[in-house]
Amino acid sequence: MRSKLEITEQHKKVDAAEAEIRDKQQLVNYDTKEYPVEILVQKYMEGKDDDTNELFIPDYQREMAWDEARQSKFIESIILGLPIPYIFVADIHEDENDEARLEIIDGTQRIRTLTRFINNELTLTELKKIQSLNGFKFADLSLARQRRFNRTTLRMIQLTESANEEVRRDLFERINTGSVDLNEMEKRRGILPGQFLELIEELSKYEKFRKLCAFSESAIRSREPQEFVLRFFAFLNNYQNFNSKINIFLDEYLKQVNADPKFDREKMRAEFESMLNFVETYFPQGFRQGKNGARTTTRIKFESLAVGVALALREASNLEPKSTEFLNSKEFKDYTKSDASSSKNKVVLRIEYVRDRLLG
Repeated sequence: MRSKLEITEQHKKVDAAEAEIRDKQQLVNYDTKEYPVEILVQKYMEGKDDDTNELFIPDYQREMAWDEARQSKFIESIILGLPIPYIFVADIHEDENDEARLEIIDGTQRIRTLTRFINNELTLTELKKIQSLNGFKFADLSLARQRRFNRTTLRMIQLTESANEEVRRDLFERINTGSVDLNEMEKRRGILPGQFLELIEELSKYEKFRKLCAFSESAIRSREPQEFVLRFFAFLNNYQNFNSKINIFLDEYLKQVNADPKFDREKMRAEFESMLNFVETYFPQGFRQGKNGARTTTRIKFESLAVGVALALREASNLEPKSTEFLNSKEFKDYTKSDASSSKNKVVLRIEYVRDRLLG
């Protein structure tokens, strides 16, 4: 028989657990929406070229992964009226210049497939149920069928603007937990081992680095610190050659340095440490987000600051900046907001912006 003290302690644990559950539940408030296919494609396409589209794909999502056969089967499912899984999106809220954009958390392959089909870029192939559609593009369908396809509705779970980037990434991870697919950094660990990857592993464990970035436990499990270190060196030493295909860019750089006979571990470690020391000294919040610096940094903000600092230190190793007020400027916030463009021009612009402001 348990004592009163044991029962009291158990009640305290239960109360604490309930309080934490309620607190975390508040972070993922959501609405359920339905949109016609035509509207979803329109929201994705309008403004895509200059990264102002309402429905957008964030940098942590992968490139088009479905082959033509899988894309075709998805289109066939819609035509047949079969149930389609929810698309998960998040309402992105910025403190300034709020544009109410929707970040796709899960569903990028479906949105891309719909877009390709409606734009006549996808030719249906290997269909089993409606074999007569093999070889068809959207334009080959009858006008009536095109209209019915366009007004077919897909369901969407929309997280409210209270869901920050950590929540969105955590949800993305959980949605994909049932899959055996590894994230990009896990794949690199398995297929691209070498001297540089060993250094990345070492630096990713620096307590100062993890503190300055405020990595969550979920981010650490997903090997986000390793991803940040790789991005730091890849952009620092090769940002002028960035090609907008981020995973290809990172993989190629990793392979190159892994195989470099002149690989200088100590030099790279020293440059990483110098950058961290500078950030710790002159940036009160480090790389962190939010008014109190409590939120995990984004990849875009980290790359901009870390690489900009390191480039400035290459020109002036004893740099003491006259001011770091630019960190609070509207210009810097626009360059580094979570839905900022990752085109080559924008990447170069924000990195050199930080470098030039520090050098005065």
